[in-house]
Amino acid sequence: MTNQTTIKVGVLALQGAFLEHINMLKDLPEVSEAIPVRTVEQLSSVDALIIPGGESTSMGIIAERWNLLEPLRAFVKEKPTWGTCAGMIMLAQEANSAKKGGQQLLGGLGIRVNRNQFGTQKDSFGTLLHMPEVVGEEPFHAIFIRAPVIAEILSDDVKVLARLERQVGDTTAETIVAVQQGHLLATAFHPELTHDNRLHAFFVKMALKSFQQ
Repeated sequence: MTNQTTIKVGVLALQGAFLEHINMLKDLPEVSEAIPVRTVEQLSSVDALIIPGGESTSMGIIAERWNLLEPLRAFVKEKPTWGTCAGMIMLAQEANSAKKGGQQLLGGLGIRVNRNQFGTQKDSFGTLLHMPEVVGEEPFHAIFIRAPVIAEILSDDVKVLARLERQVGDTTAETIVAVQQGHLLATAFHPELTHDNRLHAFFVKMALKSFQQ
């Protein structure tokens, strides 16, 4: 147990919307530093990690090529990590509709995900989600871009934080789009593409709490 009051947060910067996450984090007083992570040395220097949206298959290939795959797997077992969109796929224990040749996953989160649940880029949409335990009573405007969803919870330790709340195409309103399992957080949508940092603040506080236990 520590009395840590600030943390250094890394954002995996192999591909995807990492700069937007870094800019969000810089506004939070509990974040001493927010850095892009591309090397094992940078990964080992941070207290917590965000895996951003992007293309999960490409992320896995680049991580393996840069010898980051096993260090990332070790990191997510022990330290606070948040996966958004493609990052959620990376954290999942299982993924449906993986591309030919398979999908490199980090694992750690007891969920099975469906990739690209809503279709192509042109099928992107925004919707209001109610997550009172996470962001308070005011709903959060969630942006879904070629987003995955959680098809199945595989562990009793996984806590559901948000559901879609309305039917989108063939995807039902009850579909799960955000979960937490201990020090791991996952969202199917892109909080970094809004001007609302409440989810980033939740993750940072969640990370600090994990160090104080």
